Amino acid sequence: MRWKCLFSSSLPSESRMSVLPPLWLNRHQAGLALAKACAAWCDHDSDSLLLALPRGGVAVAAAMASLLRLPLACWSVRKIADPAMPELAIGAVAAHGVVVWRNGDAARRRAQAAQQQGWLEGELQELERRRCLFGDPEDDQLRHRHLIVVDDGIATGMTVKAALLSLRSLAPASLSLAVPVVDRSVAGELEPLVDRLEVLALVDNLRSVGLWYQHFEQLQDQQVLELLHHQACGPEPLRSVPLATDPRA
Repeated sequence: MRWKCLFSSSLPSESRMSVLPPLWLNRHQAGLALAKACAAWCDHDSDSLLLALPRGGVAVAAAMASLLRLPLACWSVRKIADPAMPELAIGAVAAHGVVVWRNGDAARRRAQAAQQQGWLEGELQELERRRCLFGDPEDDQLRHRHLIVVDDGIATGMTVKAALLSLRSLAPASLSLAVPVVDRSVAGELEPLVDRLEVLALVDNLRSVGLWYQHFEQLQDQQVLELLHHQACGPEPLRSVPLATDPRA
């Protein structure tokens, strides 16, 4: 496992630079900075694919795709939240039946409520709607690829964890995570799930991803579709990778 951080919000030391938000004008600027950080290890000649978590991750990944000249696709996930506290993620769902819940007795009680009161079913329906709308790749388009998952920031880690678990089940050649800003403790939890973690800013007690951007508007479905369409017209269209017949391939 290899990972790198350019900035830290903790107390400065010999190896860390203390920073305060915001760091980026918008998601596009953060994506360009992230692309430059990934350029040293991202193999342009391999079967690498940027997988953005919609909606916000798509704007970051689109900027990366333009600079790295890599194909871009969505991998939809959905946060599960208590309607009384919609900003608090108690879990998340992703493809292939993946459901994750936050630790703790309170979260377990909310998990039971989500199943009994229909919150979970509602998010599963929204997940399927997004997968169809954004054209999430089929399984055979992801096997044996070097997958780079991209989001605009990670506070609780619920949706990213669900995405990584669902993608690991597809046996990719490698699975990396590239994110502009991440909560320090959550980064430690996600580290075992990836082969490489690329982070621009590692933050203690990250409360709000939006604080690290000057402009952090919520993207709409149409904006996501426009970003995907623009990248699909580029030089690296998404394609399937043939199954390897030789286990050494």
